[in-house]
Amino acid sequence: MEFELTYTDEQEAFRREVTEFFDRVLPPDLSERPKTQEESRAKYLQRRAFGRQLGERGWLYPYAPKEYGGGNLGFDLVLVLEEESHRRGLRIPPYYDSGGKYGSATILVWGTDEQKQRLLPPIYRGEVRTWQLLSEPNAGSDLAGVESLAVRDGDDYVLNGQKIYVGSDHGCDRIWLIALTGPKADRHRNLSWFMIDATSPGIDVQPQVLLSSIGEGEGDVGNKNTVYFNDVRIPAENLVGGENNGWPVASTHLELEHGAIGSIGRDRIWRRLIDYCTAEVRDGERLIDNPDVRDKLAEIYERLESVRLLALRNFWMVASKSKRSYEGSQFQYVKKTTGLWLTKAILEIIGPAALVDDDIWGAMNGFAEEQQREGIVGMHPGGTTDIGRLIIARRLGLGKREAERAGTLHQ
Repeated sequence: MEFELTYTDEQEAFRREVTEFFDRVLPPDLSERPKTQEESRAKYLQRRAFGRQLGERGWLYPYAPKEYGGGNLGFDLVLVLEEESHRRGLRIPPYYDSGGKYGSATILVWGTDEQKQRLLPPIYRGEVRTWQLLSEPNAGSDLAGVESLAVRDGDDYVLNGQKIYVGSDHGCDRIWLIALTGPKADRHRNLSWFMIDATSPGIDVQPQVLLSSIGEGEGDVGNKNTVYFNDVRIPAENLVGGENNGWPVASTHLELEHGAIGSIGRDRIWRRLIDYCTAEVRDGERLIDNPDVRDKLAEIYERLESVRLLALRNFWMVASKSKRSYEGSQFQYVKKTTGLWLTKAILEIIGPAALVDDDIWGAMNGFAEEQQREGIVGMHPGGTTDIGRLIIARRLGLGKREAERAGTLHQ
């Protein structure tokens, strides 16, 4: 059975346009892992600059409405753009922008016309980077249990509290946050969402040292932070979706984070793994010429391709406004468990070199070692695999309950 996509002349013409643009503006080593703090900062600034160049063309958020700075591209052209980006070891956006990715899509559904005009263009043009702040010391998988409190005071809300497992390196410009606004109201009727200026007085960001930390890197898991809020004033105009209506708004955000739109490019480690096995010689034989290695590589490709095809299906379902159910959480579950399986598979092929991050023994410029940690840590962000299985069961209507509906992604 053939799963590979075919493309029309128009789609291939767009691919040539994308390729020419990438070849002209991309620094050749932008996707490689930095080794020092200075190199990390320089690469981050390069990624932000590249993001602004994408934003000028509407390609930073290519599926977003053109009236707010997106590209308004069809599903097919977005796929081409994603493929060419992944071919170069990059994602779109080319930097960690979780609050922009999920927050902007949520604002499209729940924001007022004024909020869309004011908040969305800077995200889509690459002028701001936004972190999402959800988890707290007492609220992670149970997001409805957040305790950070925002109290109305005139034209502002005053926020106090703490968020954990936040963002990555190099700070952010905005914060997309869920907080408690009705402490005496019923559960799920007491929360609200805010978009916050990250330079507001009273915000303190402290790095967290975790297994996922990758030195000075800029990965999707990567370094995380704890963020403290001490009497932070938020203009009431930045409340999105209405006071105490945060749970319906969260259904949109979480539907996206739980895999409704997954990455549709091939896994960034695959090409590096093939290149490594082609170049690495052991006992007088290239790794890739070893039958056992070739069998394991074929198995890895099959698993990674299954994840990509599930993401592709989900992306098409959202773009075509098809009825959705369990598909997002199914993709996330398969992606997470595949990532964990991949740590062992790569270790079987490469051996101890997959556990070392240095210029002499570290395989794939340290990407193999990074994957060993990311495969473990990746089981948790955006809801654990147990949460994913629970959502799938509820969407299927298992047990004595009516099937749960998918979160709203369109107006």
